[in-house]
This record gives sequence, C-alpha cells and structure tokens, in this order.
Amino acid sequence: MDSQKTIRNGMMNKLLQLFLLLWFPCATLGSDIVIVVGAPGTPEFGKAFTKSADTWEMAAKKGEATVTRIGREEAGKTSDLQQLEKKLGSLAKKESKPLWIVLIGHGTFDSREAKFNLRGEDLSASMLAKWLDGSKRPIAVINTSASSAPYIKALSKEGRIVMTATKSGTEDSYARFGLYLAESINSPDADIDQDGATSLLEAFLSATKQVKEFYEKEGRIVTEQALVDDNGDGLGTPADFFRGTRAVKSTKDGTVPDGLRAQQWHLVSSKAERNLSDELRRQRDGLELELFALRARKESMKEEKYFAEVERIALALAEIYQRAEQ
Repeated sequence: MDSQKTIRNGMMNKLLQLFLLLWFPCATLGSDIVIVVGAPGTPEFGKAFTKSADTWEMAAKKGEATVTRIGREEAGKTSDLQQLEKKLGSLAKKESKPLWIVLIGHGTFDSREAKFNLRGEDLSASMLAKWLDGSKRPIAVINTSASSAPYIKALSKEGRIVMTATKSGTEDSYARFGLYLAESINSPDADIDQDGATSLLEAFLSATKQVKEFYEKEGRIVTEQALVDDNGDGLGTPADFFRGTRAVKSTKDGTVPDGLRAQQWHLVSSKAERNLSDELRRQRDGLELELFALRARKESMKEEKYFAEVERIALALAEIYQRAEQ
C-alpha cells in the first residue's frame, strides 16, 4: 500500500509540474493599451522615455492591441491629464478584454500623495483610482516612475494588476526599471518558462534583474526596488520573493501570493494561445488560478484531499487543451 501511495504521489507531482510548465498565456488579442509619456524635464530623460514608449508600442501592435499614446504630440488646449481622463472614461466601461495603462516618466511623493508628472497638471494615485472605480474590466496599471509605490495601495483591487518601479514613495531617484521593462515585455530572453510568449510577470522579473545588475556594475547603492501586486491585498511583492515564476513565500493572511495573474498577462500571445476560444480561455484561466491557489494551501490540507483536487483540475485542463486542438 505504501509503495502504491508513493507511486501515485509521484505521478501526481509530475502531473502538477507538467501543468505548471504548460502555462498558456492569457489572451490579449483585442486588448487596449494606453501609453502615457510624462514631462521629461531634460532632453536626456526625454529620449529614454520616448524609447520606452516606442518599444511598448511596437510590442502592442505585434500583439494586435489597440494603442493610445498620450504625451507625444505638442501640448495643446486639452491637457495630457484631460486627454487621459477622457480616454480612460470610455475604455473602463468595456468589460471583456484587458486594459493596460503604462506610465513612463518621473514621479513625486510629498508624504501624502504620489503623483506622476505630466505636462501641466500631474496625475495623482487617488485620481487614477477614482477614474477606474467601478470598472469590471481586467486592468493592469504599470507605473515605471520614481516614488510610484503608493499607487499599489491606492489602486489594488481583486482581479487587477498594479506594478511599480519602487517599493516606497521615498525612492525618488530616476528609475531605470521602466526602460528594462519595455525591452523585456516581448523579449524571448525573458520567457522564463519557455512557452513561446513573455508574460508581464516574466518581464517584471527580467527588468528587476537588469536593474540589480546595473547598480552592481556601477558600484552604486540601489535606489529602486520594483513591486507587483495582483492579489488585491495592496502590499506588493518584490522580485526576490520568486523562484522562477512562482512566489515561494506565503502571505501572512493566507491569501494567494502575488504573481499568478501577472503570469497570465501577455502583450504578445503565443501561437498556441490563439487557438483558444474566449470561453475556453476563460475556463482555463480560472482553473490555473485555482491550481496555484491549491498549491499554496498544500501544507494545510490532507494529502489525499490535495491530490484529489489536483487530479480534478488537471483533468479539466487536459480536456480544455484537447478541445482547443480539435
């Protein structure tokens, strides 16, 4: 009996590992991306911000996303803030496809409110939270500016991804995370699980690694530490909490660790992903989240119950993949 149990457990572990490796990305075909370039301050920063925005835009077009870019044209009667409010007001009403909001520029924090620097009036975290309040659409807010961490607490919500270049509002030096993230979002080198597409989480991990390497090479003190929040707890998780694409440290309140939804978001989908219908994709995404949540609870469950649940989810996933092939 013990030998049979050992064999069964080994088989189920291998089955679980298989589905962790066969992670098919969340489709972003038909999604919207709003790329906001802030006030540069100097020509040098302006070139870096433009390069990041161009890289995001090229990846988005390859992923067949609808691109809106704010801050590129000459300043007119309508401010960048007003343009952004109007655009998000219409996009937030859609409830199916993902919405990406990418902020590229400088940021400030006055101990009360974090702001993203625009030409004219700046964008505060509370302002953006108000504009998105009530939206049921899948949303990722990616703030690559300095002092961006308070955006997590202001915008964190179940089903939403919030990513910042810093871990606190007091990290107010220029953040290099933004350019590295732009270069990683569709880079094969950042595809950790080698599934043919680079997820938002994988780009985050690649960018933070490059930030660390930059400061080590320059012999400088690190002045930025990026965070990702996608479990709705408003805390955020740094890259060193991850092994591969999975957070290896559990949360204090027992919630699902950060990283699961960000791993399902891809700006450029793989070929396999395009074969899935919207309904199969929705079912698949839900099962994957259930599987990872189950794994996080493994230590608190009876072994038989745990493997029975793994088997149920794995069989359901296998059926979805089979239907997609047909």
